[in-house]
Amino acid sequence: MCGRYVSATPPDQLSQYFRAELMVEPAGDGDDEQTTHHRAGNYNVAPTQEVYVVYENVGSRRLDRFRWGLVPFWAKDPQIGSKMINARAETIHEKNSFKGPFAKKRCILPADGFYEWKKVEGQKRKQPMYLTSIDGAPFAFAGVWDVWKDANNLDDAGEPLELYSCTIITGEPNEKVAEVHDRMPVILPPDAWDTWLDRDNSDIDSLRSFLVPAPAELIRVHPVSTDVNNVGNNRPSLIEETEPVSDA
Repeated sequence: MCGRYVSATPPDQLSQYFRAELMVEPAGDGDDEQTTHHRAGNYNVAPTQEVYVVYENVGSRRLDRFRWGLVPFWAKDPQIGSKMINARAETIHEKNSFKGPFAKKRCILPADGFYEWKKVEGQKRKQPMYLTSIDGAPFAFAGVWDVWKDANNLDDAGEPLELYSCTIITGEPNEKVAEVHDRMPVILPPDAWDTWLDRDNSDIDSLRSFLVPAPAELIRVHPVSTDVNNVGNNRPSLIEETEPVSDA
């Protein structure tokens, strides 16, 4: 699975990189805590937090923030999202929670890198590892999204409040990631973005052809501090290379 990642690139740069209209407000004096947090970068993104998402809506490619953890439109309780942070590439087109969004509501989750925990022979504690791109460009995690309407809470116009949420698709690892973990996020190359985001494209077999491991040569891996284990820790030093953990 992919349960923790890094989102440090500012949204204005992400909108340029992914050629998407920026739907979040630039940072300013009146920012709330969450907006300021996003502008500063999140080095320990965790499930149920708001994350940046690239998606298409009404013919426009947009960059916005959705909650990480898919809440299907038919869900009775939004808490179900905490259990659906990932969708398996092998079955996404079959599962009730994901097959509708996979056909019509695909997205990209930009990430500067992600964490996985490696079992170390002779050690009780797992070693956290940071995986990022060789060239420093953001990863484009493949994902799907949906909208859940809260009938118990209405806006000023009397309409149900809407919750936009998303999940990350994971699949088999490449040979480099396999040394760390048995799954990895599906990472889309730039030449796949247009087809992937096109909501008029519902060719399931064609779309499933994108759900393959990214080439190993595009990824670099190094050990990081166990400080990342605590989701309350959030600072740039979390991604710095460190000496491997020791039980001693």
